Order: sequence, then structure tokens, then C-alpha cells
Amino acid sequence: MEYGQERIATLHDLTGTVPDAPTDRAAVVVPMTEREYAGLAAERVLSELESVVPGEVVVALRAPAEKVAPFLDWLAGFDLPLSVVWCNGPAVTDLLDRYGLDGGTGSREAGKGRDVWLALGVAAARSECVVVHDADAETYEAGDVARLLYPLSLGYEFSKGYYARVENGRLYGRLCRLFYAPLVRALADATPGAAVLDYLASFRYALAGEFAASAEFVRTLRVERHWGLEVGTLGEAFGYAGFEGTAQVDLGRHEHDHRAVSGPTGLSDMSRHVGRALLRAVEAHGVVPDYDTLPDRYRGVAEEFVEQYAADAGFNGLGYDRSEEREQVGIYAEAIAPPGEDRRLPAWREVDLNPDEVLAASREDVSDVRER
Repeated sequence: MEYGQERIATLHDLTGTVPDAPTDRAAVVVPMTEREYAGLAAERVLSELESVVPGEVVVALRAPAEKVAPFLDWLAGFDLPLSVVWCNGPAVTDLLDRYGLDGGTGSREAGKGRDVWLALGVAAARSECVVVHDADAETYEAGDVARLLYPLSLGYEFSKGYYARVENGRLYGRLCRLFYAPLVRALADATPGAAVLDYLASFRYALAGEFAASAEFVRTLRVERHWGLEVGTLGEAFGYAGFEGTAQVDLGRHEHDHRAVSGPTGLSDMSRHVGRALLRAVEAHGVVPDYDTLPDRYRGVAEEFVEQYAADAGFNGLGYDRSEEREQVGIYAEAIAPPGEDRRLPAWREVDLNPDEVLAASREDVSDVRER
């Protein structure tokens, strides 16, 4: 147990206390896909939220039409003030197209980030604070909402969760510890004193899906459309809240679903989105990476991380496969490239679209599905 601080305020779970926080004035955003339907982890998350009594729970749902009605019936079984945005429903898609927000469900523009963006608009329009977390944590606790919100009650604008990813006798969190962290350090080694890199390095689990933010900040947030959501949010938080307005809170140890390295939703694909979002964020704040040398410099730093994690695993009696970890480092190195065109969704305060229109379109979609 430790209580050291980073450059951002770091709040540790030293006693198991759940702090007082304005949960009744907060909306909780939970993105879900069809794979969460009636799953044990999602059941736990929603059951735990029943005891939180938040002001609202906004589910950002991505599912095929035939799954929507049973999904909504399942959600209705929980005693929650629930709003559902069917993010890939036809009326919602048409609405986004009408406003030039590229809503095509089969395009590269649709993804987790776009779904969360829709729900954030709804949540920030109706609540003072917004909490976002995934639905795949098998160890989720109701107190996580209050812990994330507590810094906001003290005047912080942005709060990020962190936790250990240890289960089945081994270390997880591979994308964060083998890609994000060594890439940030490689960039910092080449650009000493860059404040944005100091900021990004301060987070103990930068790719955690759990965060809280003031509604004012949420309305200014430009959102990455896919798996770069978490990193892109950190880049935006640096510009809006900075070191003084940011906190991170200890959420203990989480057990999540695990992804394969390969495949369309695997860690390899995710690393490309995360890499682009990270490099876009640092470029926006004055860092000019040398892309010719960055992949090799990343590999060198990541090799050091592999040895450090091997030592940590051995110290704790955990299994650790150096060759497997190094193989992943090689795969992630291929994801390092200039970020390309900025395709982020705009801040809600900068669009003419009203969140009430999103909810109305979603209800129209749901009504159509139920009438079939």
C-alpha cells in the first residue's frame, strides 16, 4: 500500500471508505454492445448502480435490430432512471447524416467513441456531472461512481479511474503497459519538459474506461470515434483542466474481458487507434515527433518495460512470458505512424444538433422495432 502523488492529484483507497459525492446530480454513461446482453459482468454493473441512485443512467447501445427489443426488456428489469440511445438505429443514423456528422453504421466513422459521444451529449444536457464506465468489469462496485465523482465535488473538472489488472495468475492491461506507457516515455525522452507528455505520463492506467467530468467540460470535448476515445479524452482534459484541475482515483483491482492480439477488435487494431489519438494529442500541444526514429525508440523503451514487468511478476509469484510480451511490442511498433486526418467528433457546444433530438430519434427507432 502506498500513497505517493503524481503531478496530478492522486486519491488512494487506503481504508475502503466510499466518500460522499453528488451522485444524485450525476448521469452515468454506460456503452454496451450486443455481447453485454444479460452477461454476468453487465448484470453486476447494473445491479450495483441500483444502489447508487444516480440522477440518470444513459446506455449507449450498439446492437442489430433483432436484438434491441430483448435488450431493452432486459434493461427494464433494473430499478434505474434509464435512458437508452440506440446509436446505430436508422433514425439516429439519418439524424447524424443530416447534421454532417457521418453516421453511417457500416463506415469507419462508427465506433465506441461515436456511441459515447451521443450519450455524453444527452447526459451533459441534463446533469451537472457525468461519469463514464464500461460494462465488462466483473469486479465493479457501486462505490466506484462516488469515488470518481468525489474530486469534482472539490472543484476538479476531470477525474480518471485507475486499477490493477491482475487475474488468472498473470498481468493484463497489455495495451496500456506495453504500448501507451513506453510510447509516452519514448516521446518524453526526445522532448524533455513537454508539459503534455508529463501530463499523459501521470496517469497510472491511462486506458481505463472509467472517468468523471463536469458537464461544462463534457460539452467542450472533441471525441475520437473509435478505440482512441480514452487517450483522446486525456488530450482534451490537458487543454481544459490541466494538472491543477485533474485527479485520478484508486478503484482497486478490476477483472475485465480480455481481447486477443489479432482480429478486427483485437489489441493490434486497437493500438492503431490509440497510437493515432495519442500522437494527435501531443502534436496539438506542440510536440513534433520524429516519426522516422520513433518506432525504434519505442521498441527500446518497451524492452526495458518487459524486463521490469518480468521482475514485478516474479516478485508476486505471477506467470510471465517474456517472448510473448516482446512479440506484442513488435506488433504495436507497427502501429506508430503520423495520426493523419483529424476525424474527431466536434464538441457538443459547437454543433446545432440538440441532444433531445437524439433521444427522440432513438425512441422512434425503438418503437419501430417493437411494432415489427
